[in-house]
Amino acid sequence: MIWLYVLTAVFVVSLISLVGAFTLSIDQKKLFRYLIYIVSFSAGTLLGDAFLHLIPETYGGDNPTRASFLLIGGILFFFVLEKAIRWRHCHEEPCENHPHPFSYVILFGDAIHNFIDGLIIAASFIISFPVGLATTIAVIFHEIPQEIGDFSSLIYGGFSRSKALLYNFLTALTAIIGAFFVLLLSLNSTEMAAVLVPFAAGGFIYIAGTDLIPELHKHTEVKKSIGQVLAFVLGVATMAGLLFLE
Repeated sequence: MIWLYVLTAVFVVSLISLVGAFTLSIDQKKLFRYLIYIVSFSAGTLLGDAFLHLIPETYGGDNPTRASFLLIGGILFFFVLEKAIRWRHCHEEPCENHPHPFSYVILFGDAIHNFIDGLIIAASFIISFPVGLATTIAVIFHEIPQEIGDFSSLIYGGFSRSKALLYNFLTALTAIIGAFFVLLLSLNSTEMAAVLVPFAAGGFIYIAGTDLIPELHKHTEVKKSIGQVLAFVLGVATMAGLLFLE
């Protein structure tokens, strides 16, 4: 049954890469005006999943010191990854950091990121269905603004809309590869989950804290700020609500 849960989850996450297709008929300025609230909700779900689901599971084991190092390791890994490939998702209109050559860096970074997402989702379902579901939802709501931002950046970088959609989808399929990797090696063991879950929590904290939240601070209007706070709280509340499934 766990195979069905995991493969369904990563397949749905992979389909999020096609979200750009639904934005083709939407006015670009109107799209980016509402996107900031999705970003805020995404930050809430990532932090909610990390602090309400993943970290409690992590410290429920018999080696909290190792868990702490893995948590820090997750933060450090994403920091180094972003430094190494200059990976920055702009959740607004395409920015000056995304010239044509950088489009390929975006695709490379997404391929690695989605592979890790597949590892994380599979490891979470190994722990329990509620933890796996919470992680999947957090990943989905992070992927939506990310993929819209990447799609726009690829178009800006010179890709046609059809090629941007195709390449985005191909990089998203690495999530399935990551999930298979975990399932084949750890179907009957929770050791992989004990390593990946705190690592994932660190990654989620890093993404929300250094990538998403700084984007929110670029919009300081009172009305938008209130909307961001409400969306953020809703994201955390969504993760909190999933605790009742346990």
